[in-house]
Amino acid sequence: MEKKNNNNKKIKDSFKVSEVISIIFITLVIGIIVGYAVTINFNSDKLNNNDEALEEFVDTYNDIKENYYEDVDTNDLINGAISGMLSVLEDPYTTYLDESVTSDFNDRLTGSYSGIGVEVNMDKDDNVYVVTVFEDSPAARAGLQVGDIFKKIDNTDVSSYSSAQISDMIKNSKNKNMNITVLRGDKTLTLNLKLETIELDSITFKVVEHNSKKIGYIDVDLFALNTYSQFSDALTDLEKQGINSLVIDVRNNSGGYLDTVTNIISLFLKEHDVIYQLDEKGDITKVFDETKESRDYKVVVLTNEYSASASEILASYMQESYGAIVVGTNSYGKGTVQQTKDLNETGGMLKYTVQKWLTPKGNWINDKGVTPDIKIELNEKYYETFNEEDDNQYWQAIEEASK
Repeated sequence: MEKKNNNNKKIKDSFKVSEVISIIFITLVIGIIVGYAVTINFNSDKLNNNDEALEEFVDTYNDIKENYYEDVDTNDLINGAISGMLSVLEDPYTTYLDESVTSDFNDRLTGSYSGIGVEVNMDKDDNVYVVTVFEDSPAARAGLQVGDIFKKIDNTDVSSYSSAQISDMIKNSKNKNMNITVLRGDKTLTLNLKLETIELDSITFKVVEHNSKKIGYIDVDLFALNTYSQFSDALTDLEKQGINSLVIDVRNNSGGYLDTVTNIISLFLKEHDVIYQLDEKGDITKVFDETKESRDYKVVVLTNEYSASASEILASYMQESYGAIVVGTNSYGKGTVQQTKDLNETGGMLKYTVQKWLTPKGNWINDKGVTPDIKIELNEKYYETFNEEDDNQYWQAIEEASK
C-alpha cells in the first residue's frame, strides 16, 4: 500500500509480512530449489487456447504421469517443472522452499516456534543428539542434556531418523505432551516434555568501558519479526547505563524483514529523513521516517562479506545519512527485495524478486556491497580461538566509538 504526502512524495506504509521479505537467507544457505507450477487436477481445458506452449507443457505433465513405465511422484513433477522456470530467470534470490525448509525459514524469521527448546545435530554414526538446550525451556526443565541421543518419541522409534525428521516430528506433533527417550552414556532415560512457544533471541548486548567511555554494543544476528522489540529494549537498557556511543554489529547477518530494519533505523533518524528507496521497473518510491524519535550520539557499524540485504540497508543509511563510521570489510552486495507466495498443494513457498532497493542517496549496492570507512580484515587467529580478544574488527570499532 502507498500514500502521498502534501509534497506529492510517496511514502511507503508498513509492509505486510508476505510483501516485505527482504534479503532473507542468501544463496550460500538455501540456493535455488524448485517450485510449483500446476495442481494435480490442472488440465488443458482450463488454459487459454492461444497459449500453445503452456498447453504443451500440461500435455507433457499428463503424459508422464499416466504413461511413464514406473510410478512417479506428482509433487516431484510439479517441483521439477518450476525448477526450470525459475532457473531461466538466473536470479539467485528467486527460489522455491520445500515444506521442511519453509517451516524452518518461517520459524527463524518469525522469531518463535512450537517446540521443546533444543538444537540438534547428527554425529558420525548418524545419531541425532542434543547440541544446545535453551535456558528455561521445556527441555531444560525436564532435564534434557547436551549429548543426549534421541531414541524414541512417544511410541515411535526414531533411532534411524534424521535431525530434520525429528525436528519436524516434534514441531508438528498434535500431542502437546510427549515422552522422549534418550541415550545418555550407557543409560536409557525417558523424559516427559510439553511443547511450548519458544522465543528466539536475535540480539545480544552489553556495555564496554574503553578510554574512559561507556560504549554500547548490540550484535544483531537477524532481522526477524521480534528483533525490533529486542533491539529497542536493549537500546533503552544501554542508555539507562549512560552510554556515550554505540556499536551495531551486523557481521554474518544475512538479512530479514524489511519493516524490521526500517523500524530499527527509525530509532535513530530524524522525522521525514529518507530511509531507503525502492525501484520497481524504474518507478522510484522514497521511504521516509514517520516517527519523532531520534538519536545523535556516535554510532559505529561493523560489517563483513556475509552482511546482506537488511544489514546493508542499516549500514548504508547509518553511513550516508546518520554519519556513522562503518568498520570491517565490504558487505555482501544484495540490492533486491523479495516477495513470498505460499503454495498450498506442496506446503512450500515461492520467493521471487520484485524490486531493487537503493540507499538514501539513490545508490544501488548490488554485487558491490557497502564500502567500509575503515577497512580491516578479521585476524586469522580469531578463527582458531574464537576469543573476543582476537577479534580485531570488534576492537577497531570499539576504539572508533570511544574517540
